[in-house]
Amino acid sequence: MHRVYRYILPEVGSQLAKWQEAAQQIPDNELRTQALASIATKQFHCQGGAVYAAANLSMRHVLIPLIVAFQTISDYLDNLCDRSTSLDPVDFRQLHQSMLDAVDPAGPLHDYYAFREEKDDGNYLNDLVQTCQSCIYLLPSYALVAEQVRALVSLYCDLQVYKHIRKDLRESELLEWWNAQGGKYGQLSWNEFAAATGSTLGMFMLFLAACDPHLKPVQVEKIRQAYFPYVCGLHILLDYLIDQEEDLLGGDLNFCSYYDSMEETVERIALIAQEARDKILCLEHPRFHRMIIEGLLALYLSDPKVNHQQQVKQISRRLMKNSPLTRLFFWINSMYIRTTS
Repeated sequence: MHRVYRYILPEVGSQLAKWQEAAQQIPDNELRTQALASIATKQFHCQGGAVYAAANLSMRHVLIPLIVAFQTISDYLDNLCDRSTSLDPVDFRQLHQSMLDAVDPAGPLHDYYAFREEKDDGNYLNDLVQTCQSCIYLLPSYALVAEQVRALVSLYCDLQVYKHIRKDLRESELLEWWNAQGGKYGQLSWNEFAAATGSTLGMFMLFLAACDPHLKPVQVEKIRQAYFPYVCGLHILLDYLIDQEEDLLGGDLNFCSYYDSMEETVERIALIAQEARDKILCLEHPRFHRMIIEGLLALYLSDPKVNHQQQVKQISRRLMKNSPLTRLFFWINSMYIRTTS
C-alpha cells in the first residue's frame, strides 16, 4: 500500500494529465467531449489497474504508461459506444480493433473511425495504441502471454459490441454468445460470464507477468485460470453493483439487475469473491493477489455512489462482514477520497 500511494498514484496522475492535454486538442467536438469525459469520470480505473506496477517497481516506467494508455482506450471507447451517435455493431467492432492492435506490438494501425461520422481525433487514438505497442515491446516475456492477452481482449471487444447495440437486440446477442462458449464456464450464469469479459485486470496481470524474463508457460495458465473468470468477474460485478441507479436512468445494460433479489446478489458476488481468493493461492505471491481482491471490494464499496443507494449499501455491508482486510482497505480508501476531493 505504501508503494501504491508513494509511487503508483502520482505517476498515474502524470500520465492521465498528459492524455487529458492531448484530448483537449482533438478537433472533432464529439470525440473531444467523450475523450475528456472518460478521463474525468473514470480515472479510478487507471488508478486501480496500475496497482499491478507496485509488484515490480523497477518496471513501473513501462507498466504504468502501458496500463494507463490501454485503460484510457477502453474508457474512451466505452464512452463513445455508451453515448454514441451510432448503434452499428460494425462501427463498434472497428473502434475496438484499436484494443487488439494495442496488444500486438508488431501490428499495423487501422482506420478505427471508418464506420462513423466523427473521424478527426487529431491522432489521439493512434497515439494511445502506439504507446501500448512501444511499452509491450519492452516486456521480456510478452511472447509467452500474447495469446492469452489477445484472447481476453477479444472477449472484451465482443462484449462491447453486444452490450451497446440496439436495446431490443442486446440480450439475445449476449445469450447467443454465451451459448457459443460451449459450457466452458458452466459454474457461472450468462450475466456473470459477460461481466467477467468486461474486466481488464487479467490483461494487466499478464503484462506484469511478462516483466519476468524467466516466466514459464505453466505460470501463465495458472494466472489465466485464477483471473478469468473469478477475479475479473468480481471486478465488473462490483462495478455494475454500484452503477445500478445510474444505469437505470441512462437506459444502460447492467448485469447485476439480472439477479432476482438482494439475497441472490450477495450470495453470488460473495461466492465469486471466495472462488477468486481460493484460485489465487496457486499463484506466486498470493498475498499480493489477495490485496487486489480485498482492494477491489474496498474500492467499489467505498465509492460515494453507494451512500445514495440503500439496497447497495446493505449489500456492501454484508460483503465486507467477514473480511477484516476489506474493512481496513475500505477505511484507507475512504480517507484517501476525503483528502483528495
